Amino acid sequence: MPSFKSITIGQHIPGESLLHRLDPRTKIIITFFLVVGLFFIDNFWGYGLVALYIGLAVLLSQIPARFLFRGLRPVITIIILTFILNAFMTEGEVIWQWRFLVLTKDGLVKGGMLAVRLILLIVGTSILTLTTSPIALTDGLESLLRPGARIGIPAHELAMMMTIALRFIPTLLEEAEKIMKAQMARGADFESGNLFQRAKSLLPLLVPLFVSAFRRADELAVAMEARCYRGGEGRTKLNILAFRWVDYLALFGSGFFIGWLGWAF
Repeated sequence: MPSFKSITIGQHIPGESLLHRLDPRTKIIITFFLVVGLFFIDNFWGYGLVALYIGLAVLLSQIPARFLFRGLRPVITIIILTFILNAFMTEGEVIWQWRFLVLTKDGLVKGGMLAVRLILLIVGTSILTLTTSPIALTDGLESLLRPGARIGIPAHELAMMMTIALRFIPTLLEEAEKIMKAQMARGADFESGNLFQRAKSLLPLLVPLFVSAFRRADELAVAMEARCYRGGEGRTKLNILAFRWVDYLALFGSGFFIGWLGWAF
């Protein structure tokens, strides 16, 4: 049976590591730099240096590497498919050919680079949510979006929506797994057949999952109204965000390193 327990997006692991104690704005900005920088790097040497950088972040976060890389399992099919499609659909020096299937050297390189990029993106962005609580993430996003309030951007509401979306990913996946187990107990089959048949068998899962999602959203709205939530207008904060010297050091060092990688590689 397909398992959703390996999905780490939206999960948070409490801790007292250096990365846990960084200002959430620092981690959000560095993650943004990392995502943008990865799209400017176009060779394996650059990706290797990014992998070392992410490996150092994993060590500083004190998060077990096996837990972090477990998040790759649900998307491994997409990564493999990306590699195969680019390997056989990119023009270049032909390595192997059989009828309409043509494997090229340029395709292997491009497919490998895209696969590595996806892996680094998933692992790098997972560190942000694993080391940052939903409340801290909301405060950080709201603070970064606040300058846009002058042109009508609802900073608090946008930050709240993005954080709630991330927070409910593990909850909805857990709900999906419960529904699958209940349907399997009634004779549903999610494992036999080819890829298309398995995808079709998941369709009956969507209706009860959507009903559950809407029910949880309604319960959350009622709970927020019962606590007199009226948006970000006039709200005060228990913990005031403030950059420390380690935040400035992390921002400058990471920004310089990622910027250099994007320019040099």
